[in-house]
Amino acid sequence: MKICVAQLNYKIGDIENNTQKIADTIHEAKQAGADLVVFSELAVCGYPPDDLLDFPWFIEKCEQGLEMVAQSCQGIAAIVGGIGTSTYSTGRQLHNVACFMRDGRIEDTVKKTLLPSYDIFNESRYFEPNREHRVIDYKGVKIGITICEDMWDKYNTFEYEKSPASHLSVNGAQLIINPSASPFCIGKQKIRNKVLEGNTKRFNSPIVYVNQVGAHSDLIFDGSSCVVNGKGEKVSTLDTFKEDVQYIHFKNGEITNASEDETNPEAEEIKLIHDALVFGIKDYFKKMNFKTATLGSSGGIDSAVVQALTSTALGGDKVHPVLMPSKFSSSGSVKDAEQLSKNLGNPHITIPIKNVYNSYVKSLEPHFEGTEFDTTEENLQARARGVILMALSNKHGHILLNTSNKSEIAVGYSTLYGDMCGSLSPIGDVYKTKVYALAQYINRDQEIIPNEIINKAPSAELRPDQKDSDSLPDYSTLDEILNLYIEEQKGPWEIKSLGYDSKTVEKTIALVNGSEFKRFQSPPILRITSKAFGRGRIIPLVANYC
Repeated sequence: MKICVAQLNYKIGDIENNTQKIADTIHEAKQAGADLVVFSELAVCGYPPDDLLDFPWFIEKCEQGLEMVAQSCQGIAAIVGGIGTSTYSTGRQLHNVACFMRDGRIEDTVKKTLLPSYDIFNESRYFEPNREHRVIDYKGVKIGITICEDMWDKYNTFEYEKSPASHLSVNGAQLIINPSASPFCIGKQKIRNKVLEGNTKRFNSPIVYVNQVGAHSDLIFDGSSCVVNGKGEKVSTLDTFKEDVQYIHFKNGEITNASEDETNPEAEEIKLIHDALVFGIKDYFKKMNFKTATLGSSGGIDSAVVQALTSTALGGDKVHPVLMPSKFSSSGSVKDAEQLSKNLGNPHITIPIKNVYNSYVKSLEPHFEGTEFDTTEENLQARARGVILMALSNKHGHILLNTSNKSEIAVGYSTLYGDMCGSLSPIGDVYKTKVYALAQYINRDQEIIPNEIINKAPSAELRPDQKDSDSLPDYSTLDEILNLYIEEQKGPWEIKSLGYDSKTVEKTIALVNGSEFKRFQSPPILRITSKAFGRGRIIPLVANYC
């Protein structure tokens, strides 16, 4: 049996175009002599559809889309992810399903058993779990279909009571096919490899793992679909952050690679982060029908990295940086920002904020009488820049990108309605130390980001001789503490026991907890770690803890 592994990029809710893409792929696979085409989880509607699932008309369109795809399966079979209406008398009314199609119709429907409700997942909000397990007999091969989480019964921080693949194995499955929608984060590929290798050995069965590729605002899906033989060895790996289609053969209980493409080695971490962010920006603009971007270019490391990533994603001529020097901006920062735009081919403009800032201060002067210069005046500068950027965005249709990094967002070192403005935050899940590593990677072949930007001490330049270190611990220490608290979810007492200064830990955690109201109003952040701010980290806004 020749199997086509179809790793495609879907747009959430765009059922007409998604189904057309699926149907076209089925036609191409048939021309290539394939017997079966496998698509990812919820392929027809895209993943995650969230509360679109509350609309009856949306469910009807999803079901119609599956029927239309089935009509394309003449002389070939397909496994397509979608939405199914429950046939059970109790429970929720929907299922997350994989439909087995051939002869122009949906011949069988497999329901998802394990519905994740942790991190960014909330499937039990919408779906009823499967209560039955059976294999599908096709061309003399007993196929067991598990949907994404159904393969992870033993590989989370907890173990599920049910093991869908075990039931399928008992029922004689010779081949397991796993349509998935598994979002990217650093380290996820290694974990998946462990899961797939472990399950092939547990069930003595090859596995075809088909993941979604694409970016949907905050979530990035890397693809990286693969095929693993019964020994736990990869025989085929599809591209990362790209649509890809490969063909494999299943014969005599084993899988061989029928594609001429070589398997891809796992990329280094910084390259993965870089490629993920470029892909996330590019797909966000494409799916939102946005053409051009703008951002505040300060001559600092964060805006420089965002500017470079966006230029790679969209093209240099599509990125419109705005230099907005104040009386506190150093001449070096302005010069560095100008050189960066020149290196990237960005059409930049310069709008000094001195007059705007002075007008704010003059208007407020009667109400500030007797007070000293403090963060209020600093924030006025950031908000003046935000007003200018939003005005240019409105007038010219350039989409404003936020340039805050994860370290700043975590401790609230940012200004609401100022430097927190933006429709997307490309590096909001990248700690400051990793931002520097990204800059070095961007410069791997030539100096794109001026070395002066990389080498100078980080500063917001909102008061004379300001340095980030005036307000925050050294970033190398800060980022370690933040990672322990946010990603590893350790309490302050645990972090102190690891040797970190007690006052530094207490100050850092107090800043994180006290800044939740700011993050509540942040733009969506491209997720590249296991615990990004946003849908994957839901903390009470009004609370008293730690």
